[in-house]
Amino acid sequence: MDSILEKIGQWIHDFLVECILGNLAGMFDQVNETVGNVAADVARTPQDWNPGVFSLIRSLSDNVVVPVAGIILTFVLCYELIAMIMEKNNLHDFDTFNLFKWVFKVFVATYLVTHTFDITMGIFELSQTIVRQSARLITGSTSINFASIMGSLTAQLDAMGNGELFGLLIETALIKLTAPILSVCVMLVLVGRMVEIYIYCSVGAIPFATMTNREWGQMGNNYLRGLVALGLQGFFIMVCLAIYSVLVSAIAGAANIHAAIWACAGYTLLLCFSLFKTGTISRSVFNAH
Repeated sequence: MDSILEKIGQWIHDFLVECILGNLAGMFDQVNETVGNVAADVARTPQDWNPGVFSLIRSLSDNVVVPVAGIILTFVLCYELIAMIMEKNNLHDFDTFNLFKWVFKVFVATYLVTHTFDITMGIFELSQTIVRQSARLITGSTSINFASIMGSLTAQLDAMGNGELFGLLIETALIKLTAPILSVCVMLVLVGRMVEIYIYCSVGAIPFATMTNREWGQMGNNYLRGLVALGLQGFFIMVCLAIYSVLVSAIAGAANIHAAIWACAGYTLLLCFSLFKTGTISRSVFNAH
């Protein structure tokens, strides 16, 4: 009777070990793949990310937004000219040089409106250069492989009792179910940032039409700060990725498999939270509202 119970107990033990090893084998595969593609996705320009969407946004900007911006620009410049004339006692104390300054403003404002899309793309090209240079400095691996982290994993599991194995099985099953959700969150941050970039670029001509005016220029200046913040959000994403790679590499020294599993899950969750915060941090740095 004792022999039968021992065999049943050993079978349950082997079954739990196999289930745990199966969970650990593919637990972070999707996360590893998504995080591994972050650097490549962040380094892409709006034109490279999706040429079809880029072409659509440029067409909307040139054919829909720019004409509206031209009307706004005309109103702003006429308002400024009238205010300038009235300010100088209806031309009685008018300085001719002010008229030349106004003509120069007209030229600059018209150039900004008609070349808005090229200017915005130039800003993103500059920010992407910073992102690519930072990507070269991230040498650590962001992949999580428990076989290499814990060494002889099977031997550690064989030394555990059935109760501890059952608890570990529940832990690994729960984390395996939530790991794909974390990978989706990482993907949403990258896709959401690029969609926000396209939206920003589509209406850029309107705030650019106000930049040369002293009273209305705050709209254009804030738009420009937001544009720079959105571009350099990619750099902050790379910083989060670099920190994550260092934290993951430190798990190799873990002696307890429970601690290693929850550390990996915690660091991945921290990465997702940090990526969601990069937009807020970037806007805060550049004082963009």
